[in-house]
Amino acid sequence: MTEFFNPQILFNSLAYSIIGVAVFWISFLVIDKFTPYDLWHELVEKKNQPLALVVAAMCLGIAIIVAAAIH
Repeated sequence: MTEFFNPQILFNSLAYSIIGVAVFWISFLVIDKFTPYDLWHELVEKKNQPLALVVAAMCLGIAIIVAAAIH
């Protein structure tokens, strides 16, 4: 009979989740540095919706890559 709760599986899931979020955030910061304008200022201050859509697509792409690498 298998165990209902395995702490090792929980720990691994938490560790990979934290690593995935860290990689995602670092990649966003790197992309922000390579763009010729401040992404955060454009999104929050100027409410640039087309740019927000592009950034959302980029974030989704990075998240899929990180999830595939972790899986």
